[in-house]
Amino acid sequence: MASLLDRVDSPQDLKGIPPGDLPALCAEIRSLILGTVLQTGGHLATNLGSVELITALHYVYDAPRDHLVFDVGHQVYAHKILTGRKSRIATLRQEGGLSGFSNREESPYDLFTTGHAGTALSTALGLACGEKVRGGTARTVAVIGDAGIGAGMAFEALNMAGEVKRDLLVVLNDNRMSIAPSNGAMVGYFTRLRTNPSYRKAKHDVAEAVERIFGGKAREAAEHWYHTLRYAVVPGHLFEELGFHYFGPVDGHDVQTLVRELRDLRDVGGPRLLHVVTEKGHGYEPARQDPVKFHGVKPSPKKPAPAPDVKVPPAAAPQVSWTRAFSDALCALAEEDPRVVAITAAMPDGTGLDRFAARFPARTFDVGICEQNAVGLAGGLAAAGVLPVAAIYSTFLQRGYDQVFHEVALQGRKAILALDRAGIVGSDGVSHTGAFDIAFLRTLPNMILMAPKDGPELEAMLRFAAREPGIFALRYPRDEVPPAIRGGKAPPVVLGKAEVLRRGPDAGILAYGASVYPAWCAARALRHRGIRATVVNMRFAKPLDAELVLRLHRELPFLVTVEDHAVQGGFGSAVLECLAGAGGAEGTAAPRVRMLGIPDAYLDHAERDRLLARFGLDAAGIAAAVLEMAGSPDRAAHPRPR
Repeated sequence: MASLLDRVDSPQDLKGIPPGDLPALCAEIRSLILGTVLQTGGHLATNLGSVELITALHYVYDAPRDHLVFDVGHQVYAHKILTGRKSRIATLRQEGGLSGFSNREESPYDLFTTGHAGTALSTALGLACGEKVRGGTARTVAVIGDAGIGAGMAFEALNMAGEVKRDLLVVLNDNRMSIAPSNGAMVGYFTRLRTNPSYRKAKHDVAEAVERIFGGKAREAAEHWYHTLRYAVVPGHLFEELGFHYFGPVDGHDVQTLVRELRDLRDVGGPRLLHVVTEKGHGYEPARQDPVKFHGVKPSPKKPAPAPDVKVPPAAAPQVSWTRAFSDALCALAEEDPRVVAITAAMPDGTGLDRFAARFPARTFDVGICEQNAVGLAGGLAAAGVLPVAAIYSTFLQRGYDQVFHEVALQGRKAILALDRAGIVGSDGVSHTGAFDIAFLRTLPNMILMAPKDGPELEAMLRFAAREPGIFALRYPRDEVPPAIRGGKAPPVVLGKAEVLRRGPDAGILAYGASVYPAWCAARALRHRGIRATVVNMRFAKPLDAELVLRLHRELPFLVTVEDHAVQGGFGSAVLECLAGAGGAEGTAAPRVRMLGIPDAYLDHAERDRLLARFGLDAAGIAAAVLEMAGSPDRAAHPRPR
C-alpha cells in the first residue's frame, strides 16, 4: 500500500490530501527526515520540530506565487521534501546534492540563499513592499524562531513593518532554543505568553463564549470574533504595541489547528504575528531530551587517502578539535588572569565557551544571536578595564564588522576576537564559509591578525594577545588540530615575526595558520622529487614579517603562499603588497609568487578535505604547485642565487 508521502511531490499534490490525513503525512515526513539525517548528517532537532508548521504553510498558501521566507533556513528539510526534492533528500549536504539550508539555486520555492539568523523579517518585508509597488497580490509569510527574533535586524524590520502596514504574516516558531537554550528578556516574555494562568483561563473562557453564541459547528467561521474578544481580556502585547495583530500561542504540532489558524489569518490585512509553540526534536526521544546535542548530527567521518607521493605523517595520538583546543587554552588563561571575560553570540557549545561558562559563569556573556551587540559589548567591557575575548564564527563576525571598526578598533580598545570556523567549513556550505575575515580585518589600522599552526601555538598566541597591547584576531578552522610539527612546545611569539620550519634553496612556501601543516608535508614529499623547499609558518598576516619575505624573495627562485582564505585581499595579497612596495627601492624584478587559496566564488557544500583538495590546499596540491613553478619555462630567467 502506497504511503501518503508517495502521493506528494509538490505543494499542489499536498492540497489534495484530506485534512484528517495530515497528521499521518507529517509522521511520514518526520520519519524520512530522521532516517536521512542520521545517515547524511545535518540539522536534526530543529527540522523534527518544524514538520507540522511547514506542512500547514504549504497546505494553506500557494507557493511559490505566495512568498514563504524561512529565517536561517536550517529547518527547511520538510519544505524541501514537499517542494519536489523528495527524491534527492538522501543527497542532503553531500557534494553535488541538496544544500542543508534554503538555496535559491536549488528551487524556485527557495527565495533566498540563507544561513544567518535574524534576516527573514527584513527580506520578507521587502517582498511585501515590492508586491505593493508593482500592484501584485501575492501573500508574504516569514518564519522566524524565538532566538532569531531577538536579533537587532529583526527588531528593525518589526519597527518598520508596524509603520508601513504592508500585508505580512510573521510566524514566530517558539521552541525556547537557539542552538543552546535561548536567553534574554524576550525569553521571559514568551514564557509568560505560553504559561500565564490568567491568560490561559481567559483564552478558555472566550472559546466557550464563542461556542455558546455561535454553536459548535459555527465555531470555525467565528474565529475572528474569538480573537477580537481575546484582546479585551489580554491587552498590551509587545507586538501589538509595534503595530502587529498578535495571535496565539498555538500548538505547533497540531497540524489541523495550524491549518485553521493560517486560513483565518491568510486574508487578514496588515502586519500580524502568529505565535506557534514547537518542540525541538519532536517525535524522536533522544533529540527531544537533548536538543543541543542533536541540533547538528554528523555522519561518520570519511577522510580521503592522501596522494601516493605525498605521505602525511600519522598523528601520534587522537587529535582534539581546534574549538576544544581554544576552550582549554582560554580556561587556563582565565584561571591565571581575572581580567579575562568571554562573549558568545548564542554559540556557547559551538565556540567551546560552554566549558568556560561552567567554570566562570560571572565572567561569561551570551548576547543571543546578536553579533553586533557582542562586539559592541566587547568595546564597553574593554573600556571598563577587563579583557574581553569574543568567540564568534568567522562568517558571523561579518555581521558585526561596523562594531569592530567603530566600537573597538577606532577606540583603540584592547580586545581579542577568536574566529572559529575560519576558512572552508565543509557541508554547512556557502553561507557559513569563513573565507573573508583576513581581508575585511586587514584594512583596519592597529588590527593584529594571527593564526596558529597547531595546539601549542594557539595557546602561546592567546597568551601573547592577552599581555600585549592591541586588537587581536585569532583565526582557526573547523577541523582537528594537526600534530605539532616541533613537539609539544611553541617557540616564543614575537609580534610580526614568522617561524622558519625548514630551509631549502629551491622554493619558498609561505603558509598561514591551518595551511602550515599540509605545506610542511608537501615539502617533505618534494624532497623525494629533488626539490628542497623552505617552509615558513608566517604566524601573522598583519603585521607581516616583511624583512623575512623580502629576504626570501631575494634568495629563492620563487615563492608560493598558502592560506585557507579567499585569495583576494588575504594573506597572499599582503605578501604581494609587501614585495610591490619594496620593489622600486631595491630594484628587484617583478616577484615570482603563486598564491594558493579559496577562489573568487561562493563555495558549494562538500567535505572540507575534498574542497581543500579541489583548490590545491592539501599537501598534494601544494606540492603540485611548487613542481609547476619549478618546471615553468621562465625559470632560467630567475636563476637561484648562489
